[in-house]
Amino acid sequence: MTELLDAAVDEARDEIVRVGTSLFNRGYVHASAGNISARVGDGHLITPTDAALGFLERDRLALVDAQGEQIAGDRASKTLTLHRRIYAADPTARFVIHTHSTHLVALTLAGVWSRDDVLPPITPYFVMKVGHVPLIPYHRPGDPRVADLVTARIADHQASHTPIRAVLLDRLGPVVWGPDAAAALAVLEELEETARLWLLTDRRPEPLTTAAIDELRATFGAAW
Repeated sequence: MTELLDAAVDEARDEIVRVGTSLFNRGYVHASAGNISARVGDGHLITPTDAALGFLERDRLALVDAQGEQIAGDRASKTLTLHRRIYAADPTARFVIHTHSTHLVALTLAGVWSRDDVLPPITPYFVMKVGHVPLIPYHRPGDPRVADLVTARIADHQASHTPIRAVLLDRLGPVVWGPDAAAALAVLEELEETARLWLLTDRRPEPLTTAAIDELRATFGAAW
């Protein structure tokens, strides 16, 4: 069992470094903004506080146990509480990414579509791959109260059978999650691209019609 866990930790280390490098190279993160984590067994692996995601060192990633106590690596990101609470609230979550993506932060400054849906459903892939994204009011980076707000939103959407994969932190950027790194990345990429489209078109496009969204639900199981 220990060997299996060690192998899972090694794999998660490599995945986090790979994702961090990819995000940096493609302009989704800058400087030391953002953080990444993975669920490993009963614990979690997360980037250190103030780490530059484009230059992560696998052995310096913070490993914490089921109680959130650090057992290896550099000091864990100040958003550890938020990551742990997301994993606890959504059992399907295995990988969490937080960035300060330019267009999504700009959206919070220019004004979101609504507090329950930061962007309108203007493309079919936004509806299918991202879904509803609520706005979380501004709190300082690492404020543990944010975790309460995010998990409350997760619970609300679970109850309405429209599970969410992301939230947008006011002035700080998106937090996305999924069953693996690829799924979380896909949500982040589609979310940032939709924000870019929305801002580039001066927020003029009409949302997809109710009939169009119903068709996406029926055909692809879109959770909208």
